[in-house]
Amino acid sequence: MERYRLWSKTPDSIREILLKGVDGLIPETPKPGDRVFEKTHNIIIGNNRIACLAAAQELKNNGLNTLILTSLIEGEARNVGLMLASIAREASNSGNPIPKPAAIIVGGETTVTVTGSGIGGRNQEAALSASLRIRGMENIVIAAVSTDGVDGPTDAAGAIADGETGAKAEKLSLNPLDYLRNNDSYTFFSKIGDLIFTGSTGTNVNDIIVTIIS
Repeated sequence: MERYRLWSKTPDSIREILLKGVDGLIPETPKPGDRVFEKTHNIIIGNNRIACLAAAQELKNNGLNTLILTSLIEGEARNVGLMLASIAREASNSGNPIPKPAAIIVGGETTVTVTGSGIGGRNQEAALSASLRIRGMENIVIAAVSTDGVDGPTDAAGAIADGETGAKAEKLSLNPLDYLRNNDSYTFFSKIGDLIFTGSTGTNVNDIIVTIIS
């Protein structure tokens, strides 16, 4: 507070509490049963499942059969991308777990174990990984985005991949697997023009990945 020149503008009562905390006279944070919680009420006004439900309704309004697979997805982004591509191929071939035209929605937040020197985000990496398994399938599209509009350390919200992604890359002499190995999904999708930009959305309820099978 001193660093930002706020200490002198802070009420004495607050400064007193902060100083007691610094001196160890009171706990740093309230513990369960503290009287402060008698006047505290938490209300959830938005979360990932609510966002997934909204996405499902919009897709349903556009004539698609919708399925929210989970709003609690976790794991390596590239593995999640492969899994979603496999589910999309299954739906395309057999109508399982949902008949075409379909939209499968997944929410949550994946992770990326960075071993390369590229730039990207978890959603872009998931989309890039998925593209390896849906190449040539003209009826599958996968879009992965961060709900805050910022995917990893990039200015993109995410990326979109479809059955033509591989062909686009080949025309530009790009090897998708090389970019995936280098954690360079942003550069890859930037070159083929399939990044998703939304700007800051003013909220953050993790990520949403939508797979459409027509």
